[in-house]
Amino acid sequence: MCYAATSPMVRPPRRRARSRSAGHLVLLLGGALTVAVGAGCGPGTSAADVERTPAIDRTRLCAAIDAALVRARDGRRLDAAEQGAWQVVHGILAFGAELPLAHDGTVSPAIDHLLGGGAVRGWVLRPGPIGPRALVEEGSTTGQGHPDQWIGYLAQAGRGGVPADTPLVVAGRRFTLRDMLAQAQADIVAGQEATWTLMALAAWAPHDAAWTAADGSRWTTERVVAMEADADLIAAACGGMHRLYGLAVALDAHRTATGRGDDALAGGWATARDRLADAIEVIRTYQQPDGSFSVHHLSRPGGSADVVATLSTSGHAFEVVARALPVDRLTDEWVVRAARRLVGLLDETADLDLECGALYHALHGLLVWRQRVCNAAAD
Repeated sequence: MCYAATSPMVRPPRRRARSRSAGHLVLLLGGALTVAVGAGCGPGTSAADVERTPAIDRTRLCAAIDAALVRARDGRRLDAAEQGAWQVVHGILAFGAELPLAHDGTVSPAIDHLLGGGAVRGWVLRPGPIGPRALVEEGSTTGQGHPDQWIGYLAQAGRGGVPADTPLVVAGRRFTLRDMLAQAQADIVAGQEATWTLMALAAWAPHDAAWTAADGSRWTTERVVAMEADADLIAAACGGMHRLYGLAVALDAHRTATGRGDDALAGGWATARDRLADAIEVIRTYQQPDGSFSVHHLSRPGGSADVVATLSTSGHAFEVVARALPVDRLTDEWVVRAARRLVGLLDETADLDLECGALYHALHGLLVWRQRVCNAAAD
């Protein structure tokens, strides 16, 4: 548990939100927080203001997203004495190098502390033959829960991802994040969960990368894409949303590198395109009247009175939508309604304990939408 950025002598009252994922550590933001946002974004714009605006007002929505991001970053201070690596890495996903972390009586960027060899519960890395490996602790509330989850989120973090050549200290030895990806490439096997491996490949490796794994098998990025596109979604982590996000960023990297439109895609790339298109349509079809997405992910439509459950499922789905759709569809009415509702949910839960995955995936989805829509409008 961590508190809002208030004097330690005056901590706000705490309320615990109902959550279906109570196993993970939670964060608390309490009390009013005045924020300053960038030029063109008036301070004090809230989700409530946006919700009352019937027409799509991009400037107001962008300002509300900015306010939500600043409030969560500065108000929900993470502390290495209370949160584990699972929470910290999710925070880095949303904020990159901008995420502060309290540790050892000081505050510094969380990414610097982690990669510099600082201690955080659950950050368990060991040198491998090529580069570091992160221990997988399935079901852990502090450690890496899936293969390559750390590098996947670091590669996608914040406004542009953590660079692959960023130094990494493990057991007193100096590596880079690229070394960690190289070890992951060597360790990959057919049939494994490669969702986060694909996120790192999309950001740090050529779209047509090819390599030989430690077992002698030949791999390409497209083979990983095909394996993930053929894998189950419903039973996958968070209703398949992470798997879809990995496919979306890989497809985006491939399109950018080749200049090919969707009609020219073939093989694993075409399979991924179709899987994403089908899933996006299900997400849209199951959208609730208030703009949130189904609390049952892709399995069936449905809402919930549990605002934390709604924040979690809507945030995960919006992260996919914001990354997968072309820019000209991100201002479609249903997408804007979802963005407004997500900002509204963050307002509604501002003084509640929140499960960190729900919080940070929602924020990351809004950041992705903001970069692609608001930045484009400013340009």
